Amino acid sequence: MSYFQAQRIQHVEIIPSDHPNILIGIRRIEHGDQTALFSSEVAALGRAVAKVRRQSGAARIIARTLLGQMGFPPTPIVKTRSGVPTWPAGIVGSLAHHDTAAAAAIAEKKRIATLGIDIEPNEPLPRELVELIATPRERKVYELSLHKRRLLFVLKEAVYKSYFPIYKNIIEFQDIEIDIYARSGHVPKSNFTVSLEIIISNGNMIGLSYFEPISKRKMT
Repeated sequence: MSYFQAQRIQHVEIIPSDHPNILIGIRRIEHGDQTALFSSEVAALGRAVAKVRRQSGAARIIARTLLGQMGFPPTPIVKTRSGVPTWPAGIVGSLAHHDTAAAAAIAEKKRIATLGIDIEPNEPLPRELVELIATPRERKVYELSLHKRRLLFVLKEAVYKSYFPIYKNIIEFQDIEIDIYARSGHVPKSNFTVSLEIIISNGNMIGLSYFEPISKRKMT
């Protein structure tokens, strides 16, 4: 079976990224997606309920499809105790899902040092979460209409997923500053800055965060 045949059967949508070295995919979660899990992945999920297993299976279907595009055979992507997925040597990646859709992103580590992805329904953010998500600076800079969207939320979740594998410490929404116009995210206390991308697809909002090795950045 060719990759493209498998892609149609698996119902994975490959989404072009602004960065040529990052592969992104999304998939609607379907009944039976939990059967795509390897036994080691099931074991790592412990006593997770069926819904979580389906979501995890869907995310891994996407990830394995993307890895297949890079020439990797199907391989387990086991969740570690810290929650970070394991990837084949030389690969960085990230998984995400909400109730009905999953997403994944991967890249070669020699080109992208770390990355994070998050996916949310493209719907208004619950009102009580607006002040929790936005920093004082962000509340001054951006209009209320933007705060009511999930834009800052999905980008900060993506930043966290690119931050944690490097620093191994938990940060909160208030620890992250988003500059939508510069398409960058910043964690001041660690002097950590990443590039950002936002994608709207089939009722989903996808946030992508990534950091390139210094040797790969363009000199200005």
